[in-house]
Amino acid sequence: MKILDWYIIKKFLATFLYALLLITIIAVVIDTSEKADDFVKSGLNTRQIIMVYYIGFVPFIISMIFPFVSFIAVIFFTSKMAARSEFIAIMTGGVRYNRMLRPYLIGSIFLSLIFWQASQTVIPRANVIRTDFQANYVDRNSSYNPDPTKGSSYYLRVDSGTFVGMRYYDTANKAASNFFLQKVKNNQEYYNLRAERIRWDTAKKNWKLYDLVERKIDGLHEKVRKVMDTNLNLNVKPVELKRDEYLKDKLTTAELKQFIHMQEIRGVEGLNIYRVELFHRDASPFSVIILTMIGAIIASQKIRGGSGVHLAIGIVLAFTFVLMDKFSVTFSTKGNFSPLLAAWMPNIIFMVVVIWLYRRTQK
Repeated sequence: MKILDWYIIKKFLATFLYALLLITIIAVVIDTSEKADDFVKSGLNTRQIIMVYYIGFVPFIISMIFPFVSFIAVIFFTSKMAARSEFIAIMTGGVRYNRMLRPYLIGSIFLSLIFWQASQTVIPRANVIRTDFQANYVDRNSSYNPDPTKGSSYYLRVDSGTFVGMRYYDTANKAASNFFLQKVKNNQEYYNLRAERIRWDTAKKNWKLYDLVERKIDGLHEKVRKVMDTNLNLNVKPVELKRDEYLKDKLTTAELKQFIHMQEIRGVEGLNIYRVELFHRDASPFSVIILTMIGAIIASQKIRGGSGVHLAIGIVLAFTFVLMDKFSVTFSTKGNFSPLLAAWMPNIIFMVVVIWLYRRTQK
């Protein structure tokens, strides 16, 4: 890379880190003021609050603002360069406009790769810390949230021919009542099992059934067997029976893919929210590149008003991007809109904006 490349990349990364640090600190201060009562009620000291909450909250908030911080950083330092007529001097020296945009592209790819890698494992692991605190110390004290330990009914398809169900599942004791299991082949039931109670056996890592009746059906013939208790290896773990609104944020990409696959086998509906999250982890890092190029093209033009006008345009575009993203996600999770298209729709539209801005820019 040439001196020009290093000059722009250093300005890009330095401004980005400064803006990221500043906005993160502001977010932490605002969040602290909002959760002050929850921190007091938790009985934790400052060090414990940092370790059980903020060590997870900071990566989460960074993941939320990462693409837009890169966008604002590019607009800020590029508009300053344009105001000092640096781009005019650069292009007067024989540097083509395409060549001048190359360091922006290199810097955005570097940041997007870091963001992509963090989105796969680091941020989900941090979300485990953040959401555990949220569930234990914030949501539990809220009058708007029901007690998550209260029983619920579950009906699942374990595999292509096995169906199970249980009532009043207690997430705290990992136990339920009125359990049934049915096995079907060629649309005919050939095995049926019912138990009064079922509980997770932590020692054997399987389910223990109590007061069960087992039926084996062969045409018109049926064998019935009653058993006081027995253990059953069922392809369902207690964690899968807990209704966790934060689950999609806590699973790594590999775990999320496995979770979606298992839920599809079981015939569970409403998986678009997990599919959108999966595709979003690839789309969000790519948006860093798109927003960076938009910022570079807009801010490199010297206009009356300088940085103020550029920042205003940037804020409008960032707001539009977020609005489009929210709309597409809502249409996918609440309707039949493709999750892949929902995750990538803002990027596709703003890629068209990049091409349009590039063609209209004076070079």
